[in-house]
Amino acid sequence: MTDFEQPIDRMGSNSIKWDTILKTYNEKELLPLWIADMDFKAPEGVLKAYQALVDHGILGYSDIPDNLYTAIIKWELEHFNLSIEKEDILFFSGVLAGINTAVQAFTKPNDTILIHDPVYPPFANIITTNRRQLVRSQLIEENGRFLMDLADMEEKFKQKQVKAMILCNPHNPGGRVWSKEELEQLGALCKKHQVLVLSDEIHQDLVFSPNEMTSFFNAGKDFSDFSIQFTSMTKTFNLAGIKNSVVFVKNEKLRKQLTRKQAENFQQEINTFGLVGMAAAYETGEDWLAKLLAYLQSNIRYTIEFFQEHLPKAKIMKPEGTYLLWLDFSAYGLSDKELEDRLVHKGKVVLNTGVSYGPSGKQHMRLNIACPQVVLEDGLNRIVSALT
Repeated sequence: MTDFEQPIDRMGSNSIKWDTILKTYNEKELLPLWIADMDFKAPEGVLKAYQALVDHGILGYSDIPDNLYTAIIKWELEHFNLSIEKEDILFFSGVLAGINTAVQAFTKPNDTILIHDPVYPPFANIITTNRRQLVRSQLIEENGRFLMDLADMEEKFKQKQVKAMILCNPHNPGGRVWSKEELEQLGALCKKHQVLVLSDEIHQDLVFSPNEMTSFFNAGKDFSDFSIQFTSMTKTFNLAGIKNSVVFVKNEKLRKQLTRKQAENFQQEINTFGLVGMAAAYETGEDWLAKLLAYLQSNIRYTIEFFQEHLPKAKIMKPEGTYLLWLDFSAYGLSDKELEDRLVHKGKVVLNTGVSYGPSGKQHMRLNIACPQVVLEDGLNRIVSALT
């Protein structure tokens, strides 16, 4: 049995994924297949690094070590052909913290920011919480995959005087890995209309062959002049709780502006566990990641085949990356509330509601398949029992 096949009891560990569902739904014996962390142990090299830190016994203030910069630069170059210099790298407690600070640094209250529909819900929250105007561009679903509606985006860039957009690449919840050609076209529009691109690339490592991850920086020769890239190995190596991320800013003017706002918000300090975990993951996690990707692909195949056999009316968007599946239950004719109630109270399984990702998510759900297959099988059977 591999490390990925062994179920681990996470109840009672203060897990948001597992320990908040009772108070959220007031229902016992629920199985969570929702929030995007994985039910797998972190890589052994990371756990050993933490053990050495604890054994040392002193958890004082930490400087950012040179080996961490080296590990980040090496990883980005070898995996994505992305050339990053030490001075291009900023550290934040999380990708969302970085995006939030960038929104504050580069836009003003009442400025308009564009996101796709559907997309990761906190993007909208960041925009509205900071008193910016939110505009959505609905993705086009074609042949079981999402496409950007570039004509709609350009129209909104002009009409709404959009100042920035938050891009999700790979896309959550649809699993699209935007191609270089798509990013080229998007970048040309953003350059033309002077739209700053905040590119969330946290799922960059979770891409399945033959798809290839293209950083927005690499999609055009001058794209780094009007974009900022946000990423973290916490998604890749299941370390979300250590709260650490990196922001790449190649343009000096943009970097100074973001650094100034980061200092104003007093966000420049990163916790010791974040620094140690990040370095250890990049330095020792390569083999673990290869095995993880193979296991996730196996779970995706299993899920698609299961739905074809047991829930043929439901439609699955096969992901090119991420461990998240976008499920279309519209053929069942249920409202969003009825669909959620059926899954939770009849099937005893929790998925993310599609409508939380935007208006086009009605009658959809997002499924997290990053768990041992025996747990996934249980969850899929619960979905069947909820809908039959």
